[in-house]
Amino acid sequence: MPIRKSLQPDLPAILGIVNQAAQRYKGAIPADRWHEPYMAADELSREIAAGVVFWVMEKEDGKIAGVMGIQDKTEVALVRHAYVAPAAQRSGVGTALLRHVTALAEKPILIGTWASATWAVDFYRRNGFRVVSHADKEHLLRKYWSIPARQIETSVVLADGRWKRDRA
Repeated sequence: MPIRKSLQPDLPAILGIVNQAAQRYKGAIPADRWHEPYMAADELSREIAAGVVFWVMEKEDGKIAGVMGIQDKTEVALVRHAYVAPAAQRSGVGTALLRHVTALAEKPILIGTWASATWAVDFYRRNGFRVVSHADKEHLLRKYWSIPARQIETSVVLADGRWKRDRA
């Protein structure tokens, strides 16, 4: 399945995948952080305006199976909004997208996700990322993300080997 940079006409499909896949968070993340839709169209537009570049994987029928963004933050790159359509989960789509976007960056990669989303944390661990310390998490989320304090409390940050090596 080919991976390509998303285009303007892909945005409705991207929103559909994000909001379908994010249903798994309902009941897993703190209730005060859950909202529907999980991502609205204006939020997606703001993320793109803030420099998140979205990549999509297409199925043979041309429909999008998964989406993942990457955002350059000068010293690091952030993997953002990684979602796979529920029907395509556990088929290698997420791994292929993760490998693709991480290969685009020559700098350390960081990923933020909900601490209680154990399936997501486990996915990133299986793909070579490690959870950073609580102190590093607090610092990194405040420095590179624009999220409320409550989300910082309930999130984790994972880093690739380049981040660890650059800190040594």
